[in-house]
Amino acid sequence: MVKEVFKVKEKEAALYKAETENAPLIVLNTFTGEGAAVFAAMRELSCPACNLLEVGNLDWDHDMSPWDAPPLFPKDTPRTGGADEYLDLLLNGIIPEARKRIKGEPSFTGIAGYSLAGLFALYTVYRTDAFDRVASMSGSLWFPDFREYVFSHDMRKKPDRIYLSLGDAEAKTRNPVLKTVRKNTEEIAEYYRSLGMDVTYELNPGNHFRDPELRSAKGILAILREAET
Repeated sequence: MVKEVFKVKEKEAALYKAETENAPLIVLNTFTGEGAAVFAAMRELSCPACNLLEVGNLDWDHDMSPWDAPPLFPKDTPRTGGADEYLDLLLNGIIPEARKRIKGEPSFTGIAGYSLAGLFALYTVYRTDAFDRVASMSGSLWFPDFREYVFSHDMRKKPDRIYLSLGDAEAKTRNPVLKTVRKNTEEIAEYYRSLGMDVTYELNPGNHFRDPELRSAKGILAILREAET
């Protein structure tokens, strides 16, 4: 594995390059640059070869939010709906730069993320046909009106595979918005299955903050598996 670091505008990217040609490209948006830990966990799980593109230095509550949403609790920050703007930079700046640096052409392109980045990953398939597979780990599917958005909008392209996961304690909260996350995630998973899509939904032990790197690696493994054949 060779790691290359580059910047596009203010965003910082780390590309963990596969040694093989035409390996899949997986885009992973991260909160605090945890890509190295995710990549290490992927190795522990014996993930198939892929090019892992980690993007960091994000304006998290802006770049990962599809639309504005109020704070969840006192001292929380609002979400300010910058996902479409960031997606444009990802598609037209960051990913093309990464593709110049990998061997061959990716056999497919996937997008993955944890928490708000998991929400963003799922949102992207309604805005672009660039991604073939999606992994949303502990995704913020509590986000106001997102469930309704899913049920009322068509994807630009149905992914070959979707992976969704949650911690089994994530919905155990008094916050009326956050407590919807399990119900929303399970209803979205079932809705996608009703459309004939290949969906994996997994519950992991613990709350939202338990084992994020391992959960991320498990999700990426789930959308990579067919790359072995």
